Amino acid sequence: MTIHREGITTLIGTLLVLVLINSAVYYLLPQQTLLRQGLVVASFLFYLFVLQFFRNPSRKIRLDEKMIIAPADGTVVVIEETVENEYFNAPRRQVSIFMSPVNVHVNRNPVSGTVKFFKYHPGKYLVAWHPKSSTDNERTTIVVKMPSGAEVLFRQIAGAMARRIRWYVKEGQNVQQGSEMGFIKFGSRVDVFLPLNAKILVDINQKTIGGQTVIAELM
Repeated sequence: MTIHREGITTLIGTLLVLVLINSAVYYLLPQQTLLRQGLVVASFLFYLFVLQFFRNPSRKIRLDEKMIIAPADGTVVVIEETVENEYFNAPRRQVSIFMSPVNVHVNRNPVSGTVKFFKYHPGKYLVAWHPKSSTDNERTTIVVKMPSGAEVLFRQIAGAMARRIRWYVKEGQNVQQGSEMGFIKFGSRVDVFLPLNAKILVDINQKTIGGQTVIAELM
């Protein structure tokens, strides 16, 4: 288990703020022992919460060109056939995974191949499970063309708390299934759009492990 590089600045800044607050209370209210002790405990627990958010566990990835693996830890909240209007302009099978603040927030490539399309969209910060979050919120759209020729689109979507999306891919880049492709801070969602003949292997409300849970099989 390591701490993700995206958390270094946040963790240092949070620690400095908590130290300053506790120091101020210690010197300004020397008689308030219970208050000072309570603040120390609360600060410690808050810092642990922030720290766990940036954890980056080691994952053993089993590569399989026919399998689509979960791009994130979280809960499956959408499985449906829909029309994807940004790139395909055609029906696709959609699987959406919601990440709560307690999930690991590293995003991983669900397939291996070449990045054929990438676009960043500034936008709103609706709650991640809102129906319009995938079209109105801040988000990225990535399309990877697999060696078989199949194309898979996935979207990082910011939520009400997530105000920073990071990505590590660009058009023309070759990516490997399970490798890191981005990070979203403090609660968010990832949508995956698959060919209609894809066999979905997860259920609504099922928990996923990024880089390990197989969400679909290409037929």
